[in-house]
Amino acid sequence: MDEWDTIRERMVKLLSETKTPLSAKEIAFELGIEDERMVYEELKHVMKSIKRTGKRLYVQPAYCKKCGFVFKQNLFRKPSRCPRCKSQWIEPPRYIIR
Repeated sequence: MDEWDTIRERMVKLLSETKTPLSAKEIAFELGIEDERMVYEELKHVMKSIKRTGKRLYVQPAYCKKCGFVFKQNLFRKPSRCPRCKSQWIEPPRYIIR
């Protein structure tokens, strides 16, 4: 078992026990991961590994706080800019396990 397996286990525990969905930045802070981009990569692995346990990773997609555009394409990264209004005021995707 390597370091990332342990982090994935801690991520599953965190997302299973939280009351509200968490952003990648919040997950990184809670788990002591310096680069939130690594959280997005690990979430892909978590999603696959929890399927056999009967649980599911729910994703609240990112959206533009200015015009309300909902990003549905890539759920495992924070968009940089809204394609509709070009705003950078983006609420990142949030994750929870149930």
